[in-house]
Amino acid sequence: MTADDSFGRLDDDDYPAYTMGRAAEMLGTTQSFLRAVGEARLITPLRSAGGHRRYSRYQLRIAARARELVDQGTPIEAACRIVILEDQLEEAQRLNEALRHSQLRERATA
Repeated sequence: MTADDSFGRLDDDDYPAYTMGRAAEMLGTTQSFLRAVGEARLITPLRSAGGHRRYSRYQLRIAARARELVDQGTPIEAACRIVILEDQLEEAQRLNEALRHSQLRERATA
């Protein structure tokens, strides 16, 4: 891997760049919180060669949303389920919008 390859990953939301300690620090939470959202299957961190958890920016955003809900009094399991459903809804809306645009293009060329 060259230096250019490494720097290119800095913009990749899915690159697992953050250790558990750094991720917890960035979120203002504990490592046990990150373990709990992992156990609830909200996020699945990648593992380094040494077996250490590594988190991506995307995963940190998801965990931060769960933390917001937990801070508001939602049990962690429910918070994780809510975040999963929000993510699924957002993806479905994105797909619907893409389909609408595709259908409009087809009608315009027909």
